[in-house]
Amino acid sequence: MTRFALIGGFLGAGKTTLIGQIAKKYIEAGKTVGIITNDQAADLVDTHNLRSQGFSVGEVAGACFCCSFDDLVGTADSLSAVSPPDLLIAEPVGSCTDLVATVILPLQQLLGERFELAPFGVILKPSHGQRILSLGKETTTRSGFSPQAEYIFRKQLEEADYLMIGRSDQLSDEQRDELVAALAEIAPGVPVLSISPKTGDGVDEVIGYIESPMAAGRRLLDIDYDTYADGEAELGWVNLAVTGNAESQVDLDQFASQIVGSIANAIDQSGSGAIAHVKASVLGGDTQAVANVVGNQSDVDVGLAANRSVAGDVQVIVNARVAMDPDELQTICEQSVQSVAQRHGVSLNPVSARSLRPGRPTPTHRVTGTV
Repeated sequence: MTRFALIGGFLGAGKTTLIGQIAKKYIEAGKTVGIITNDQAADLVDTHNLRSQGFSVGEVAGACFCCSFDDLVGTADSLSAVSPPDLLIAEPVGSCTDLVATVILPLQQLLGERFELAPFGVILKPSHGQRILSLGKETTTRSGFSPQAEYIFRKQLEEADYLMIGRSDQLSDEQRDELVAALAEIAPGVPVLSISPKTGDGVDEVIGYIESPMAAGRRLLDIDYDTYADGEAELGWVNLAVTGNAESQVDLDQFASQIVGSIANAIDQSGSGAIAHVKASVLGGDTQAVANVVGNQSDVDVGLAANRSVAGDVQVIVNARVAMDPDELQTICEQSVQSVAQRHGVSLNPVSARSLRPGRPTPTHRVTGTV
């Protein structure tokens, strides 16, 4: 029977990097893995990133897993067409919550003979936890996001079977202890792991939970869907894709990081946007570079380095999730890509871009009692 693991967490938490590390360890152990990514629109950097690493990846685009449950099951079927994998890992949209009621328990009830549900793990970015969880009952916000968006972050933590503090290598022991104490208040009794998806530290412990006999989906939420919908609608969502031609050698890592940096700088200069994440993928030949930034004060990180320069055909994909007007965000993304491409001598074809605000979540199924 296929083990089915859902790995949740807010935008920019490090879910994709963690999933790649988990999949790598399973494959090294001689096991098979399928990965399902999720987004409100097509052209997802994470999908291309994981596929470029050689993983078997399906994508559910157009709505979150809860609102496209049948597409989730259909994608799982396609990844199992030849033979069922030992593990299916699903990465939900980072602004999604209430996944126990709308995904995990429906899978158990409807497809329990095919899938064995692993405990639900949620990873958080430390800076989000430090800023949001420290607010307590204060009415002002220091996180850059509205109380409605922060509500989603808190609810994600509340429904987890186990929690993971990402980027632990960047925390002092005191900071880690303070964060663990804050998590104990919002999710009492829930195990907390300190991990670093980028270095791989703690990934074996995460796999231990994935393979543990702990019951999945033990924490049904009491959730206000009006507040949830308002929090999602705060985020401007842009997916952009464009192909072009590099007249001379272009450093893929530099190209990707400069696109992200240019977008982040323009958002800062606008004075009206809180970055959840901005990701850019640049593909040249069979080599890909992925860069990202996960906050207004964060440095650009090259999460997947190409370590090479190419000439000829290139493909650029940008995913931006920012608390600002999506049309303004699309303009910033398009202008930044065009400016950086011109600087590198890359001539671009017409850009394909979509901007949106996520609509109100309307789950296909929602379990309101224990299984």
